[in-house]
Amino acid sequence: MAQWRKSSYSGANNGGMSDCVEVANIPSGIAIRDSKNPHTGHLTLTPGVFADLLARLKHNGPNA
Repeated sequence: MAQWRKSSYSGANNGGMSDCVEVANIPSGIAIRDSKNPHTGHLTLTPGVFADLLARLKHNGPNA
């Protein structure tokens, strides 16, 4: 079973809800899901692609 953890960059939005992404290590790679809608599934990335995503987000910001 996946151990989901919330992003340390999660913040509050206007409705008091938390804008949050959760990640988990799974046998096939790194899983990412929306914590507000966990039942809709997840995206699976290889560790290398996940590291590239993080590097791009750090460099360009989440709205780039």
